[in-house]
Amino acid sequence: MKRPRHDALRDEHLPHVIAQRLAKPPGSRGVADAVLGGIDGCITTFAIVAGAVGAGLSSSVALILGFANLIADGFSMAVSNYESVKVHSELRENIRRTEEEHIDAMPLGEREEVRQIFRKKGFEGETLERIVDTISSNRKIWIETMLMEEHGLQRVLATPWHSGAVTFAAFVCAGTIPLLPLLFDGWTMQQRFVISAVLAGMVFFSIGLLKSAASGRPELQSGLRTLLTGGTAAGLAFLVGYLLREIVPPL
Repeated sequence: MKRPRHDALRDEHLPHVIAQRLAKPPGSRGVADAVLGGIDGCITTFAIVAGAVGAGLSSSVALILGFANLIADGFSMAVSNYESVKVHSELRENIRRTEEEHIDAMPLGEREEVRQIFRKKGFEGETLERIVDTISSNRKIWIETMLMEEHGLQRVLATPWHSGAVTFAAFVCAGTIPLLPLLFDGWTMQQRFVISAVLAGMVFFSIGLLKSAASGRPELQSGLRTLLTGGTAAGLAFLVGYLLREIVPPL
């Protein structure tokens, strides 16, 4: 039963297959940006729907609040993600320049840093010295090694604009879905809420499946965890709306 899997793994580790795989550029963080924007977008608008139902507000009020928050919060999250990626890129570039200056000014000291880094990994003697010589003989590899090993900085896998755009698009697309039942007449607010809840649940579960595809975790577990996260947020919004309706006097 396990033989086909073993054969597949063997084929994946043939020299030419490994070479082709390593030649590909590393994966981007687009999935992470989409998951971040999608979850927050759906939670934001469905929480408004749930809060409006709990507070006894009309569907028109919930619709206005939903779309207003959809655009404003989506823009805010996109800008925040943009700034986060931009700061990481600028930090990495600043440290890169510093390492270049250190290599030019104190090459022996930088070689010693490489030596100590790989000594901690278990290398000793001639093997260690060959590693130090090999890394320090290539300036680009030398700098990349210091960035990753000394400073813990991985390569930036996305541009700030790309991350911001993906986050905004996912936020708006996922956040629009729970608001769709509010656009149609002929249903009570409770009926619209039920349909919105079903749609939001499908969105949360789908995002969980996307997370599973990226992380390798079991699909059902990932989908249910994301569904639970969104459902909890909506439940809190409903509870707050209901309590405030009981506490705050009507205007």
